[in-house]
Amino acid sequence: MAQARVTPSSSLTTDEVRAWRGMLRTHAALTKALDAELEAAHGLLLTSYEVMLLLADEPDERMRMSDLADAVLLSRSGLTRLVDRMAAEGLLSRETCASDARGAFACLTQEGSERLAAARRTHHVVVRARFLDLISPQEQQMLGACWERVLAPGDSEGASCG
Repeated sequence: MAQARVTPSSSLTTDEVRAWRGMLRTHAALTKALDAELEAAHGLLLTSYEVMLLLADEPDERMRMSDLADAVLLSRSGLTRLVDRMAAEGLLSRETCASDARGAFACLTQEGSERLAAARRTHHVVVRARFLDLISPQEQQMLGACWERVLAPGDSEGASCG
């Protein structure tokens, strides 16, 4: 993809500003709503939910910590702190990598799997009420195509945000 050239005289059109700010505000509003609902109903923040969802999507319900950090867009140290908190709650466990002593895996526990199942229902209700029910199926398809086009090939880990 060609790099956009920014010059002092560059400006955005009204439609471009609406699209950009709309995406930012929608993301912020939905994240805030999901955080509040998941916290109130399940004692989870959205990032914790996303970590458990990613782990549940893996065949053995575990991921290397470095891959998981990339998938949830956290720094390595940020993910380590989150996984430690979640492990203290019994939602995750950590395992060392047998083939690489420096590597570690985050693993979903049975308790984590059960909390995820309950939280998933809440997540879906909020996503539908605050987003999907407000746009047509055609708009959903269009937005999905837009996000795929905008995201770099290596940035599509968020595909399991359901």
